[in-house]
Amino acid sequence: MKGLFLLVGALVTLPAMAQSHNPLEKKNWFGDPFFQVSKGLAACPAPEGPMLTFEEQRLQAHWRAERGTSCWLAGKCKDSNAYRYDKTLAPQVEAALKALPELAVSSVWVTVQRRWVFLEGCVASPEHALKLEQAVKSVPEVEAVVPALMIGARGKPPYALAPRKGSRHH
Repeated sequence: MKGLFLLVGALVTLPAMAQSHNPLEKKNWFGDPFFQVSKGLAACPAPEGPMLTFEEQRLQAHWRAERGTSCWLAGKCKDSNAYRYDKTLAPQVEAALKALPELAVSSVWVTVQRRWVFLEGCVASPEHALKLEQAVKSVPEVEAVVPALMIGARGKPPYALAPRKGSRHH
């Protein structure tokens, strides 16, 4: 009987928790590694990164569970959840990128999700973008690299932007 009360309490509490969130507030619900590795192009627009609203997070939860286990089921991962690699991959990716002199003239952010590394930001040339991508591909356990890099800091970035400081809209 005690277990039933706990279950009913949890079912009542979950919807209340969801309603207590600002529906437009975005957070990194899944704790995906997201960090900036360089600031060489100060005018580079900052990416939004893995920030989601509560509803977006809710919609992605099932998809992430499927994607996380498909790697293991296909025999490509030792771990049964590909997302568990991310926290150990992040410092390795950061070290590989920081070893490149091209990073000094770039502003680059990194997101790591299920062994995929997303590079967002601005670089000085297409050759620099290629070197960054190759450096990340050389990190063991990285499955894919998705570059979304601009050449220079002008124009429309190929990634979603972080809200401007002081902006009320997310």
